[in-house]
Amino acid sequence: MTTLNIKQQAHSLIEQLPDNCTWDDIMHQVYLILTVEAGLADSQAGRVKSVEEVRSQFGLQP
Repeated sequence: MTTLNIKQQAHSLIEQLPDNCTWDDIMHQVYLILTVEAGLADSQAGRVKSVEEVRSQFGLQP
């Protein structure tokens, strides 16, 4: 998202949802946004693992 304040982001989110959305729908969208933002922050800070590291950690074959 752009650099909107939290209130503007929430308003934009609500406007994008259908009129018959539920509180669960709203909370799910908020969760998705926060998860993506956290992932982007981790990536920018270098807190990442390669695909090989993840495969090895979970015992997966390439």
